[in-house]
Amino acid sequence: MRTIIEPFRIKTVEPLRMTTHEERERILKDAHYNPFKIPARDVLIDLLTDSGTGAMSSLQWAAMMRGDESYAGADSFYEFESVVQDLTGFEHILPTHQGRAAERILFELVGGDGKVVPNNNHFDTTRANIEHSGARAVDLVIEEGRHPEIRHPFKGNMDIEALEALIDEVGVANVPIVMVTITDNSDGGQPVSLENLRAVRAVCDRHGIPLFLDACRFAENAWFIKMREDGQAERTVKEIVRDTFALADGATISAKKDGLVNIGGILLLRDEALAERADALLILTEGYVTYGGLAGRDLEAMAQGLREVVDEDYLSYRIRSTAYLGEKLMEIGYPIVEPPGGHAIYIDAGRTCDHIPPEQFPGQALVCALYMEAGIRGVEIGSVMFGGGEEPPALELVRLAIPRRVYTQSHIDYVIEASAAVFERRHELPGLRMTNAPPVLRHFTARFDVIPRVAEAAG
Repeated sequence: MRTIIEPFRIKTVEPLRMTTHEERERILKDAHYNPFKIPARDVLIDLLTDSGTGAMSSLQWAAMMRGDESYAGADSFYEFESVVQDLTGFEHILPTHQGRAAERILFELVGGDGKVVPNNNHFDTTRANIEHSGARAVDLVIEEGRHPEIRHPFKGNMDIEALEALIDEVGVANVPIVMVTITDNSDGGQPVSLENLRAVRAVCDRHGIPLFLDACRFAENAWFIKMREDGQAERTVKEIVRDTFALADGATISAKKDGLVNIGGILLLRDEALAERADALLILTEGYVTYGGLAGRDLEAMAQGLREVVDEDYLSYRIRSTAYLGEKLMEIGYPIVEPPGGHAIYIDAGRTCDHIPPEQFPGQALVCALYMEAGIRGVEIGSVMFGGGEEPPALELVRLAIPRRVYTQSHIDYVIEASAAVFERRHELPGLRMTNAPPVLRHFTARFDVIPRVAEAAG
């Protein structure tokens, strides 16, 4: 296989600040062992998230100069609306400042006490917005999706039998919508097949329940469908994207992912009455319906990004370069969520650091070790992010999310080399105790202390 090359040339560069081990030790301690609290200038390679961290193209920067900053009815909105309608087929299109704003509006309208929202796997802000409304979020991914080591082409698929059983258990009246996340972020960026989406749609139709997508990574999901699903290889990604959205009654999108922009979100709706109610909430909290908390230049950049994201040369590079990191980490010995997903690699920290119990946060310990070793910032997805409730998370993961069009292969090779050094001393890593636990989305601001190793404490 030939070397992966980036399908673009670099026109502008941003310098990175190198730090010493001693500096990183102090920085991490000052951040209370929470990488979210580390100043970005002190991070060498930032794999915390792929959300809003990508590099925009020359055409996106050029489009921003066309931004119409009129408060109402700006040309930039109509350009954005036209692109989204062409891509998704939806008529009612509400811009928001980011995806979680679209989630907040949606669940203020359809959530509430006693309601239950099934999904393949909810991610953090989706779950938080559902629970903030008083509703309950339930994950129904297929059994293969619960086992990192199992390979399945569509591990993000929803368990159809479990969905039927949940609806029977709680009653149709208590299920306001069914959601499917594409790709399944909490489960390693794993894709969902068109066949599975059609099966979910059939269940929804039988019960009269709307189907919504959490479609932050709709293009990456479509690429996996093209590569892995029978009968899809000869179709274009754009055609598959249209088929995907045609199955849904609505969608929330963080354009900071497959919109290829640094800020922006979208709420898509088919139901006119629901759209009118959403417009009212949008005006209350985001801004007028033709800007939704965004500048006209942001809408222009988003429109151009949505054109670019379905380019198949870009998607081939994007998915293959992520797989490259996963394959190299497995060669080192790391257990990861297999097969490699679209936007990130998920290390099974529970198995990597099996000497650290879940209550001492093995994922957070591994994240801290990667930063200490080489200035690399990742994020824990386990007992820090999803713990604190009645049910502990099934997996203790570390996500290395790759920003779009930002790092070259040599950057990724550096990550691999640093990861190898950490792996050699993985059983020396100490656990952590949480000293401050915010009640909601605690991983963003929680504080930790290192638990001294027994030998160190004795010394």
